[in-house]
Amino acid sequence: MGKVLIVSDTHGSKDRLKDVIKREKPFDLLVHCGDLGFSESDLMVMADTPVYAVAGNTDYCFDLSPMVLFDYSGHKIFVSHGHPYHVDYSLDNITYRAEELGADIVMYGHTHVPCLKEINGITILNPGSLERPRQAGNEPTYMVMETEIDKKCEIVLKKYTF
Repeated sequence: MGKVLIVSDTHGSKDRLKDVIKREKPFDLLVHCGDLGFSESDLMVMADTPVYAVAGNTDYCFDLSPMVLFDYSGHKIFVSHGHPYHVDYSLDNITYRAEELGADIVMYGHTHVPCLKEINGITILNPGSLERPRQAGNEPTYMVMETEIDKKCEIVLKKYTF
């Protein structure tokens, strides 16, 4: 069994992220879906655990990959900020890319709006934003994914409360 903390669109702000990390510990892995606004090494120090982070459309000053593909607890996970796939308009392009890569879970950001759905057998998720939420109510959000040995996983959207 494992636990993954999933965040996105912190845009340089660290206070809420540090608080979420403290609240959710212990976890095995932290995934940041882009627009960090700081370096991946800063994120690794904060999390004190393995980190996967991708470049968002505002992360041009940092040396981050535009996408990451990794295996975790029996799942192949594809992470992208989402802007190269035009997620503002449709999830089709990012879903097609996940199919090409053989991924069964896609994590993305960019829209600042939480999303959790299944398309063509692929779990597609966006944790929203801790700093600049755009969904109704404008509540900061993140996600936690817990996996079981038999590849089952539970993904929960959490609201950041002050």
